[in-house]
Amino acid sequence: MIGLVAILLLSTYITLERDEARELLYKEKKIIYRNKLHKKKEHLFTKRIYHTHHKAEKVMGFINEDLENVNKSNFEEIKYRVSKYANFIGRVIYDMKWFNPPIHTMRGNLFNTDLNELLRFIINNIFLRVSNPVSTIKFNFDFDETLPKIKVNEFVMWEIIEPIIQNSIDHSDKDIIEILIKTQYNQELNCAILIIKDNGTGVPMDLMEFAEDGTRKIFLENLSTKIERTNHGYGCYIAFEIAKRCGWNIEIENNTNGGCSFILQIIY
Repeated sequence: MIGLVAILLLSTYITLERDEARELLYKEKKIIYRNKLHKKKEHLFTKRIYHTHHKAEKVMGFINEDLENVNKSNFEEIKYRVSKYANFIGRVIYDMKWFNPPIHTMRGNLFNTDLNELLRFIINNIFLRVSNPVSTIKFNFDFDETLPKIKVNEFVMWEIIEPIIQNSIDHSDKDIIEILIKTQYNQELNCAILIIKDNGTGVPMDLMEFAEDGTRKIFLENLSTKIERTNHGYGCYIAFEIAKRCGWNIEIENNTNGGCSFILQIIY
């Protein structure tokens, strides 16, 4: 009996020690994962601010140019454009406050974004606004005019769309770059589909592979199709992370006739 009691006491002590050690291990892992998540959010914040500040400098130049050229005949047009530019600058300044913006500042019933109008504005007043006419880049539109408005801050949409289009331009080796921008509404799934399709060289197969977390490698930080990859690979990463924060999904596929297509599914 004494031996059995001793064995019982010893096994109980060992079990308690094991459970305590396991609890400490879980707490340590929780801290490690929390720190990793925090660092990832900080990295995204840093890269997002870097990209938006770079665009903000260009947009401020557009504002100054518009104000110098305003007259009675173009007043309404410039008023509309400067208002959009100014609101984008305001969003950039607001973004400086948060590395993890509250979700209600990104989407909600306060917002009412016309995706087709936003796409036209970004193309005509950002990408095609240059001193000389653009002859090497051709944009084609195929918009679903029945597309309902989206309850998302339009400048959050801007932060997703602009890097993807820029990626299609930067990673094409064609003399004439053709980009098709298409929208369509899926009534059954109650979602909008945005397709950005180019005629470039497509995405290398190593970047189309999935990482350990199930994300395609092209959407990971610091990965790029450019030969010189230093300080590149942030555009797709930023677009993917912001879309994920909104509860959306970005997919990519190589086209059979060359180039690739980014497919953004926007859930209402």
